[in-house]
Amino acid sequence: MSSSEARRIHIEAWQTSGMSQAAYCREHGLNTKTFGNWAREHRAGQVVRSPALVPVTIKPMPIPANTICLRGRGDHVLELPSTVSPHWLGELLKCL
Repeated sequence: MSSSEARRIHIEAWQTSGMSQAAYCREHGLNTKTFGNWAREHRAGQVVRSPALVPVTIKPMPIPANTICLRGRGDHVLELPSTVSPHWLGELLKCL
């Protein structure tokens, strides 16, 4: 067994053990700093898989007839029910 394979086996055993690195090293007679270097190198060598892309179709939603739409700069849209209090709407607009 090569030393890199022995390192990988130790790292995988430590990851599944639930122990801290220090406790694992004490139990197996390993130097904690050396083991930490092994673990860091192991993480750096792992291939990170990119998330799978899922096709998505975006369909515009119809705006209900009894809705107040306030359009701001860019794509900002605030939709409120037509039953909203005019006083409350005025206060909201003062804050914006």
